[in-house]
Amino acid sequence: MEKQEKVAKQLVGNAREQIKLSHWQVTVDWWQDAHAAGRLGYVLIKRVFDFFASFVGLILLSPLFLVIAVMIKLDDPAGPVFYSQQRLGRKEREFRMFKFRSMCVDADKKLKELLDKNEVDGAMFKMKEDPRITKIGHFIRRTSIDELPQLLNVFLGDMSLVGPRPPLPREIAQYSDYDRKRLAVKPGCTGLWQVSGRNDVGFKEMVELDIRYIEKRSIFLDLKIIFRTVGIMLRPNGAY
Repeated sequence: MEKQEKVAKQLVGNAREQIKLSHWQVTVDWWQDAHAAGRLGYVLIKRVFDFFASFVGLILLSPLFLVIAVMIKLDDPAGPVFYSQQRLGRKEREFRMFKFRSMCVDADKKLKELLDKNEVDGAMFKMKEDPRITKIGHFIRRTSIDELPQLLNVFLGDMSLVGPRPPLPREIAQYSDYDRKRLAVKPGCTGLWQVSGRNDVGFKEMVELDIRYIEKRSIFLDLKIIFRTVGIMLRPNGAY
């Protein structure tokens, strides 16, 4: 019992240190982004909105989180409720992105066996009938509910509510210099790609949409994308 308490305290301590480092790095990134783009007002308003919106969202959605957690455990009792994965944000800064687990526990290991069945061109993997997805996983992926834990990433400052989706390290390795332009801003939970067809849109089209967003980003455009995202969660548009 004492050993378990020590391990728990150590984990909490490590988490606190990670949050402190994350906030410091995010603050530096925020200032560099605002200064370089000449968008200090926009970036400031965006960060304040992200902080409070994610905080309120985590509180209001906590009952839904509990329901989804129970459904995931009933569907696959052996696995965890949440899934975290290393992603790359602005200027390829590494962070751990959180999601509700929608796949089998060993999904990452099984990916190598499925790479030749990729249905999307370019540096990302998508497969409509992915055998790794659990029963409840199909539902939460189709409605994008699996993405809701990323509100914690937004609260911590790793992500924004709106922005390009954060890529995997293995995907970055396949990027051209042009593709890397989508890493010029903080990644987001949703963006033009998600509200323009998502999995029905290829990699090249996704890059073009992300770059278009970066060039035209504004508070009005962010709010427009957020409202369209809510509508898509109620009426899915191609997520799987």
